[in-house]
Amino acid sequence: MMERPDPQTIPPVPGVYLYRDAAGTVLYVGKARVLRRRVLSYFRPDGVPVKTAAMLSHAASIEYLTTTTDKEAFLLEASLIKKYRPHYNILLRDDKQYALFRLDVKAEYPRLEIVRHARRDGARYFGPFTSALAARETWKLLHRAFPLRRCTDKAMRNRVRPCLYHHMGQCLAPCMGDVPAQEYREHVDHVCLVLSGRAGDFVEELRKRMLEAAEELEFEKAARIRDQIQAVERTVEQQSVVLPQGGDMDVLGLYAAEQGLALGVLFVRAGAVLDGRSFFWSGLDFGDATEAMVSFLAQFYMEMTPPPRILLPWLPRDREEDAESEKESEEGSGEGHAERDILEQSLAERRGGPVRLVAPQNAADNRLVDIAQSNAREEALRRSRAQASGPLPAVAKLLRLPAPPSRLECVDVSHTGGRQTRVGMVVYTDGQADRREWRTYAMPDSGDDYATLYAWVARRLESGPPWPDLLLIDGGRGQVACVDRALRDAGQGGLFPIAGIAKARDEDGHADRRAGNVADRIFVPGRSNPLPFREGSPELLFLQSVRDSTHHFAITRHRRARTREAMAGELMRLPGIGAATARLLWDRFGSFEAMQQAAPADIAAIDGIGPARAAKIAACLHSLTGTGPGQAAEPRRAAAAKAAEGAETPAKGRAARTGRKKTAAAKKSGEN
Repeated sequence: MMERPDPQTIPPVPGVYLYRDAAGTVLYVGKARVLRRRVLSYFRPDGVPVKTAAMLSHAASIEYLTTTTDKEAFLLEASLIKKYRPHYNILLRDDKQYALFRLDVKAEYPRLEIVRHARRDGARYFGPFTSALAARETWKLLHRAFPLRRCTDKAMRNRVRPCLYHHMGQCLAPCMGDVPAQEYREHVDHVCLVLSGRAGDFVEELRKRMLEAAEELEFEKAARIRDQIQAVERTVEQQSVVLPQGGDMDVLGLYAAEQGLALGVLFVRAGAVLDGRSFFWSGLDFGDATEAMVSFLAQFYMEMTPPPRILLPWLPRDREEDAESEKESEEGSGEGHAERDILEQSLAERRGGPVRLVAPQNAADNRLVDIAQSNAREEALRRSRAQASGPLPAVAKLLRLPAPPSRLECVDVSHTGGRQTRVGMVVYTDGQADRREWRTYAMPDSGDDYATLYAWVARRLESGPPWPDLLLIDGGRGQVACVDRALRDAGQGGLFPIAGIAKARDEDGHADRRAGNVADRIFVPGRSNPLPFREGSPELLFLQSVRDSTHHFAITRHRRARTREAMAGELMRLPGIGAATARLLWDRFGSFEAMQQAAPADIAAIDGIGPARAAKIAACLHSLTGTGPGQAAEPRRAAAAKAAEGAETPAKGRAARTGRKKTAAAKKSGEN
């Protein structure tokens, strides 16, 4: 266990502290209003919680980052947790960007669009929707009810005749300039009413208009209004009203299960439950509930605009405890609102308006928390059923693992003739793809997969924990033995279980890569024969799907690197662009197409490139296409990209295909 630091070396100011292990890997990130008081609380004579003791047993050093205010410490903590993903922090493994409706009400002819981020641009945003498909269906229904334009600003400016939607009666064709702004604005206001949850009054008004049209024998108009009513009702029919007086807020509920802690969140907009989401953390119990709730608020609303009110099961208290004297401890407990105040200030800054964290104050609030808690309970039960009936228990049994693998890593090597070698690593958490953890390792050029895997092990050990409960390798006995030897040579033998998955053999002893083959073989270190996985069994199919995902990920990253190399060569042939300038352009724009679309002012914004030089570079880039910014690239650029992807010409295609079928050695020399 780490020794108690000297109090004089700990600054008595707000800030963030980072525990690191002997390899320098960040184990835990925390914030404090007073760093000295908070850090010393980890070394109390009466002991610390089990999770804290486990973290301290691996910690070798502690680092401090001071801030001027508590709010800055709060924001810095959330940012560092997102950056380092420490093993002992409560992590929000949610890489999903929720769908929002955006309506730029300041525009002359606003357009309703689906976006992933809310910006402070004066537009109105509605949502969030956890399902982009549901948001898209609502978007379609709204356009059937209200004929707003669908085209972008650029397309609208360049259009010379109305689009098909205008002829279908689903667009007023403002692109032609003959639509009164007031008429268009009425439809915009109606969309805002529906998305704001005030569709009831609007529907009643539409019914009156429909009856009036029918009485005046305007049956076509009455039919259009009828269709509009149906579209509006279908838009809001799945939203249950929980606040008759309206209002926007999010509601949190927690549920402690045997396997871990679940959290449910409801999105209430205009008094109706718009959507919801659930999260689960394995290995936590109710004692971690407050920390989980605070960490959730900090991380979740970094990417999403919070509502003006967030309803919690209970209000968080200050977690800082004094390790020096009872008097200061009482003072810390008396500041129970400090944590909530900091949270509210930070969330208000994110929203651009006040945000209140409140506990249930009446029966209606308690009912909402119960609904959120019920969703959390269902998530915990779903995880429990998935673990019990899914393939992971069978995988653990056949591989003789102590428990079903919670974290599964799979690696594959990809290169073309030994060039642009990449090792792709995918991660599955509790049987689900955890894409935020997927990594690509750029390795030295080599056609020897064994040597590449051996070198990769050192890179993986440098990355540090969390270690996998199972490392799956796309390969057979040789690849498994190579990785096992690399771990033993590094003094880390047995750090985590290893297995390899290889294709079955055909009649000639070659890998059987025919579609539909389900007889892959599983190898483990120290065993010459494959394990007895049943052909087509759920556990084998699961490992195959993980392997296929890894292969696709690795080869995609390899092709991207190969394309970038080809494009970099094309770029450096231009006058005035050397290796350093090419690197600056790649880092700034990320793709050759983006460079060609860039204006001279965009290029001049890069440090080290002045306006005059930027104009020359832009002219050279545009000369490759014969067009200016914003126009399509010519076939020469596309042909270069296709060549970089390894495309074959028709004349060589048949010979190449024949050669690939002849021997496994030909396959080895090509793309892995």
